[in-house]
Amino acid sequence: MLQGEARGIAGELPLSANAVVVLKKRYLKKDEKGEALEGAREMFRRVAETIAAIDRSYDPEADVEATAQKFYDMMAGLSFMPNSPTLMNAGRELGQLSACFVLPIEDDIESIFDAVKQTALIHKSGGGTGFSFSRIRPANDPVMSTKGVASGPISFMNIFDVATETIKQGGTRRGANMGILRVDHPDIEKFVTCKNDTKRLTNFNISVGLTDAFMEAVAADGLFPLVNPRSGKEVQKIRAAALFDLIVQSAWTTGEPGIIFLDADNRDNPVPQLGAVEATNPCGEQPLLPYESCNLGSLNLAAVAQDGAIDYAKLSDLVHTAVHFLDNVIDANNFPLEQIRQRTLETRKIGLGVMGFADLLLKLGIQYNSEAAVDVAEKVMSFIQTESHQASAQLADTRGNFPAYDGSRYSGNGLGRLRNATTTTIAPTGTISIISSCSSGIEPLFAVSYVRRVMEGTELIEVHPLFEEVAKQRGFYSPELMKRIAQTGSIREIQEIPKDVRRLFVTAHETTPNWHIKIQAAFQKYTDNAVSKTVNFPQQATAADVRQVYLSAYELGLKGVTIYRDGSRDEQVLSFGNGAAAQPATLTYITTRPRPARTTGVTEAIATGCGKLYVTVNRDHLGFCEVFAQMGKTGGCASSQIESTGRLISLALRSGVTIESVIKKITGIRCPSPNWQNGCQVLSCPDAIAKVLANVAQIDQPESHEATMGSCPDCGGAIEPEGGCLVCRSCGFSRCS
Repeated sequence: MLQGEARGIAGELPLSANAVVVLKKRYLKKDEKGEALEGAREMFRRVAETIAAIDRSYDPEADVEATAQKFYDMMAGLSFMPNSPTLMNAGRELGQLSACFVLPIEDDIESIFDAVKQTALIHKSGGGTGFSFSRIRPANDPVMSTKGVASGPISFMNIFDVATETIKQGGTRRGANMGILRVDHPDIEKFVTCKNDTKRLTNFNISVGLTDAFMEAVAADGLFPLVNPRSGKEVQKIRAAALFDLIVQSAWTTGEPGIIFLDADNRDNPVPQLGAVEATNPCGEQPLLPYESCNLGSLNLAAVAQDGAIDYAKLSDLVHTAVHFLDNVIDANNFPLEQIRQRTLETRKIGLGVMGFADLLLKLGIQYNSEAAVDVAEKVMSFIQTESHQASAQLADTRGNFPAYDGSRYSGNGLGRLRNATTTTIAPTGTISIISSCSSGIEPLFAVSYVRRVMEGTELIEVHPLFEEVAKQRGFYSPELMKRIAQTGSIREIQEIPKDVRRLFVTAHETTPNWHIKIQAAFQKYTDNAVSKTVNFPQQATAADVRQVYLSAYELGLKGVTIYRDGSRDEQVLSFGNGAAAQPATLTYITTRPRPARTTGVTEAIATGCGKLYVTVNRDHLGFCEVFAQMGKTGGCASSQIESTGRLISLALRSGVTIESVIKKITGIRCPSPNWQNGCQVLSCPDAIAKVLANVAQIDQPESHEATMGSCPDCGGAIEPEGGCLVCRSCGFSRCS
C-alpha cells in the first residue's frame, strides 16, 4: 500500500501500518473495484452514528449527536472496539452486527437440516455458529421409521462442515463452527479423535462437554455411564480416567478437542427458566441458549495506564459508555433469523471484555508470569464487572429490565434491576487488537519482534513499541539487534539486554502453562460468561502436562480450556496399535518404473499471478505417471523452475508416491504474486499445479498451511494461536471469522 494511501485511510488517527492494512482489507466500504470508499474516521463515524441513533427509540429528546461523539471518541481513540461484524456492517445494507450464535439440533432429520440451512444464512451474514450434537442418537442405533440404523452425530457434523466450506468458497466472509458433544454420549470416543486427521472437519473447533459427575469419576478412578440420548438409558460403563486420558492425548497431539465444563456454565446461567446451556460460540467464551446471539466488545487496557498506574476514573467512564453502546447494538441489529431476534431481545446479553492486558502489565512494570500480574487481573476485571453491572442497572432505570429478568437471581448484587442478562465476556481480539495496536485479549506477547511480509515479498521488522522505547531509553537499541530478536521473537537468551528487561518482556512460549491457567482463572472469577484463552505448551511438553492443566482448570472454576502444544499440528498422527513401540525402520531403495511409450491425459489452463499456466497430467495402466507444466516462452528462470517441478512430480509418481501426497506437499506454497480464479486463490505456480492435480484426480484439495500452523493463507505471515483460534498479526486473517 502506498504511503499516501495509508495516510488517507488513517487520517489523523494513531493507526499503525498493520492497522491500516487490516482496515482496508476487511472493514472499510469499497467500490466495485475494491477501492476504499471511506477512511478509518468515516468508518468509526458511520458506526457511532448508527448505534447512537437507537437512543431516540427510548427518548425522542435524546441528544444523539453527543452520544455519537462519545462512541466515536472511544473507538477513534483506540480505547474500545466492538466485535468485527459491528465495525463492518453498522450503517450498511447487511446490518448484521453479532459475532456469536448457537443453534439447536434435535434427534431428527428435519431439525438437523433446518440447522444446516440456518447455519448457511448466519455464515452468509458474517456470523459464527455453535452446536451441541449431544441429542443425536449414536451410530448404529435403530431408526424405526426406516428399519435402518443411525449414522451418528459425527456423520452429520461432516454435512455442516461441507455447507460451511461451500459458503466460504462463494466468496463471503469465512464461517466458523463449534461442535460440542457431552462426555456421556455413546459416540464420545469417536468424537474425541475425529480431528486427529487434521484434514477433516476443517471448519470446526470441537470441544467435549465435561460434567462434574465425570470429573469426580476421573478423580476416583471409577466407572462412568454412557447414556443413549434417544432412550435415556445407560448403554455401557467405561473407566472415566481412560476416556479423560484419550481426550488429553488427542489434545496433546493436535490441539483438539478443547474442553467445556457444562455444569460450571449452567451454575452461572442467568435464565435457567429458559433452558440449559449446551453449547458455546466458536471460540468457547460465550455460552448461549439455543437461538441466542451475543454482541461483544473489548476495552483496550493499555489505554488506561497512566504514569505507571491504572486510571480507574477513565476506565469507569469507558465501561459505562461501552455498555450503553453494546445495549444499543442489540436494537440496531438486523438479525439473520426471527427466532434469534426474539431470543436475543428476551435476554439482551452483551459481552464486554478486554485486550491489551500484556501491554498494561508492561506499562506497570509487571511481568506476565507473576503473582503481581494475577493480582492486577483480578482487580481490573472485578472493577469492570462491578461497573458494567451498575451501567446495566442504570440503563434498566429508563429502558426496563431484560424481559426474562428474574429478580431473585440478582438479589445479592444490591442492584435489583438489570438491563442485560450478562455484561462481561473475555473474547479473542485478533483483528480488533491489530486496529487498536495492542496485545491480544489477555494473552502474553506472542513475540517481542517479528517479521511482517508486505507486497512483492518485502519483509519488515516489527518491534513491540514499548520494547523499542525501553531499548532506546536504556541505550541498547540497534536495527541489527531487532533483526536478531525477530528470528525467534524472544529476548530471553540475548545477554546484552539487561536482565530486568528480559524478565519483563516475557512471551507466550516462555510462560509456563501454570501461569496461563492462573491468569485465565483470575479473569474468569469476575466474568459473567467465559474466558477465551490459549494455554501454550512447548513442543517437548508431555501428555501428563496437559492432563495437569485440565485438572487445574476444573479445580480453579474455569468454564473451558483450549491448549496448543508448539508444533503439534505439523506432526503426523501416528498409531502403533495397543500402545506397542514402533520398530526401527528398514531403509528401502525405490526403483522408478520406466515411462511407457504411450500415455493418456488432459491439459488444463489455470491463471497465476505470473500468467497463464498450462498443466498436463498423464497416466498409464498403473495410474498417474507424469506432469508437464509450461508458461510462456522456454528458457526463462520461471520456466525452468516450472519444468523442474513437473519432472520431480513425475519422478515421484512413477516411484510409488501417491498423487494425494504430492498435492498435499505443494498446496499452499506462496509467491509474491497470488491470483484469483473462479473464486479460489491461486498462491503460486506450484499451488496452481496442485489445484489442477486435485481436479484431474477428482479429490479434495487440502487447505493451505493455515490448518497446520504454518503461514497465513492471505499474506504468508506467521499464524499464532490466540483465544482458541488461529490469527495473523500481519494482515488480520482469522480462522474463526
